[in-house]
Amino acid sequence: MALFAILTIICGLLYPLTVTVIAHTLFTDKAEGSLVLRDGQPIGSLLIGQAFLSPKYFWGRPSATSPMPNNGASSGGSNLGPTNPAQIDAVRMRIEALKRADPGNIAPIPVDLVTASASGLDPEISIAAAYYQLERVARARNATIEEIRGMIARLGKARYLGFFGEPRVNVLALNLALDRAFARTGDADPR
Repeated sequence: MALFAILTIICGLLYPLTVTVIAHTLFTDKAEGSLVLRDGQPIGSLLIGQAFLSPKYFWGRPSATSPMPNNGASSGGSNLGPTNPAQIDAVRMRIEALKRADPGNIAPIPVDLVTASASGLDPEISIAAAYYQLERVARARNATIEEIRGMIARLGKARYLGFFGEPRVNVLALNLALDRAFARTGDADPR
């Protein structure tokens, strides 16, 4: 019984308290959820993807969370395999939607624009996915391709440790940068 009480104090109180204090001291932004504020109100998190629908914004990865997309309380993928007919139909519909949104774009569609991540909450897209959307966003913003490409380059992140994953960019950060740079076409809410 004494061992149970000691372990409860260590594992149930001291350890969580220590981890919380360290996180809030060393990683304040991430410990607070990496919230992005506009006029003092949270409009999103750099850690959770959001659905952007307007053609003047970069679109993130599809979300497989339920009951709604990008539901942080229901993180998880669809668990559908790559040969599942429902998964194939979903990818096909996403490809068609991308082609309808930008009919002149004949570039290959990056896989991360048509498949959900394992968490269903991925806040980033590959640089290739951003470049795929470049012309549509530039056209909708009355901007030059070079202006938008420069924003992608500034906000882009390299591979983890130089070789893990793909170069990527945070969609919310990129869209907010677009709103700041092109305020004449920005909305109060970037979705």
